Amino acid sequence: MSRELAARLTAELDQLVLIDPHTHINPHSPASKTLADIMGYHYYTELAHSAGLAKSQIEEPGLDPKAKVGRLVEWLDKLDNTVQVSWLVALCQKFFGFQDDRITPANWEALYDGAAAKMAEPDWEDQCLQSSKIEKVFLTNDFDDPLEGFNTERYIPCLRTDDLVFHLAKPEVRQRLAKASGIDFHNTQTLKDAIGHLFQHFVKKQAKACAISLPPWFTPQPVGLHEVRAPLQKILSNDPLSFEEQARVSEFVFWTIAEYCAEHKLPFDLMIGVNRRVYRDGVYQGQDLFDMRVSMIQYQELFNHFPQVMFPVSVLAQSSNMELVSYSWIFPNVIMHGHWWYSNIPCHITTDTRARLTAAPRTKQIGYYSDMYKLEFAWPKFQMYRKVLGQVLAEDFVLDRGWSEDRALELGRQVLRGNVETIFGVS
Repeated sequence: MSRELAARLTAELDQLVLIDPHTHINPHSPASKTLADIMGYHYYTELAHSAGLAKSQIEEPGLDPKAKVGRLVEWLDKLDNTVQVSWLVALCQKFFGFQDDRITPANWEALYDGAAAKMAEPDWEDQCLQSSKIEKVFLTNDFDDPLEGFNTERYIPCLRTDDLVFHLAKPEVRQRLAKASGIDFHNTQTLKDAIGHLFQHFVKKQAKACAISLPPWFTPQPVGLHEVRAPLQKILSNDPLSFEEQARVSEFVFWTIAEYCAEHKLPFDLMIGVNRRVYRDGVYQGQDLFDMRVSMIQYQELFNHFPQVMFPVSVLAQSSNMELVSYSWIFPNVIMHGHWWYSNIPCHITTDTRARLTAAPRTKQIGYYSDMYKLEFAWPKFQMYRKVLGQVLAEDFVLDRGWSEDRALELGRQVLRGNVETIFGVS
């Protein structure tokens, strides 16, 4: 009964056309051109590397795309238990007519050639979006992105601010800021003016959010101008900063960004808890991990100071989900946002979804985002989430509470799409 009910609910949720509220799509090249674009996704390279494939075999300069896929395929038998490989097989079956249930050394070349022919079709981008039932896609744009040459109704700009907050001491970041803003900052006010110019540009180009990923040690707080003047002058003189001085600059820039989010009524996506380059010899994008030091208590001053700013929050560690649920339970401006990175596997999603749906207001939850780099990944990732959501709605709401199926589906649709519309102001 439970399985059949969950399948019915999932089938209904499958019909919903979605807005993907966080991706890394390049709007100038959103879909893949070969299977190498798909299997080059860091999930596959880092898992293959973890299983024993040498980094030099994955990242060899000038490596032919087909040869790279061939090398990765040799290791898929060691990875076929993972949900990531299930996404790969499922999308190949859906998009490229793949008939087998495994990609092997015996069948991959025919798959590669057939996929390349399909991807070469002139409307492949539209096919991907239509087959995946994705209407709009949020981007992750560098702060100096001109935001030109693409449809901002389909691909929605989002101002990514990591470089400004954590890498302002790098001369190339300051040069980019000066070029993008037209302001060569020389003090705190001109730095704020330069950042303000970026917001004006992004809002004019229909941006609907600002975003940043944050390390476990970071604690947002207001910084007095006297505390940041000397570190800024060191930056302008290309003098090295101490950790404490860098922290003051990061806090000042971050707080300035939050102020502009308030002024322009933009949600500020916070992705909390990532340590960069933990595994220094890892493959590209396969070096970053979380630890247990991060706590939402570090963000109390931010949430209290900016009640008018919506903060969709993603946590990297599944163990942080209980804190996120409790903060969304209490703070009107804290939104539970998707299932990020290492938490993005069904067992963690199930636990987290169950906690979120049964503990906090239904209007405070954005069920899922794909975090994809290529459009082909939207469907298998959202499909994974829909199955989990259908199961939780069936067990916890229809069977346990006696809700009707229609009432449960109404909640599912709100979590999958309705809240994205209301929180980010898109439809």
